[in-house]
Amino acid sequence: MKLIVGLGNPGKEYENTRHNSGFCVMDAIAEDLHESITTKKFKALTCVTRINGEQVLLMKPQTYMNNSGEAVIEAVKFYHIEAKDILVIYDDLDLPVGKIRLREKGSAGGQNGMKSIINHLHTQEFNRIRVGIGKDARVPVVDWVLGKVRKEDQEEYRKAIEEARDAAMYSMNHSFIDTMSKFNRK
Repeated sequence: MKLIVGLGNPGKEYENTRHNSGFCVMDAIAEDLHESITTKKFKALTCVTRINGEQVLLMKPQTYMNNSGEAVIEAVKFYHIEAKDILVIYDDLDLPVGKIRLREKGSAGGQNGMKSIINHLHTQEFNRIRVGIGKDARVPVVDWVLGKVRKEDQEEYRKAIEEARDAAMYSMNHSFIDTMSKFNRK
């Protein structure tokens, strides 16, 4: 079993905010598969499905961003999922809107959801897709990440969500090295 986790915050007030980019990608994956991520399990909304013949758990933690690791570790323990079979998708301030970046491992880079996952898994060695949300020096970081995507950025943002979806699905039956070389070039 593989695990794809999209990070975000639950609740109407956070819907379609930049910080919920991971949730947006998960919704795009589910829509593409004609699935819905609605089963409440592991402090998350989940769905077990198949992607290109591979059994995959889709997950949207409901613990709020800063405690995402609580949901991830429960699923990892239950299904005995190895770190190499985990893919986490989340927003990144340091990437421009419309860009995605894939990495096999690394630090949390200041992203609190990633900090929580790394702390609970006791490793940084799992795959991730970062979705660029950009930043605006005139807007406080908290207000920016919890704000909605600006109208002029929506088209580029939508393309990034779709590209992250495609990369996640491609990675389910290709090596992550191959996936990175295919999707990091764009």
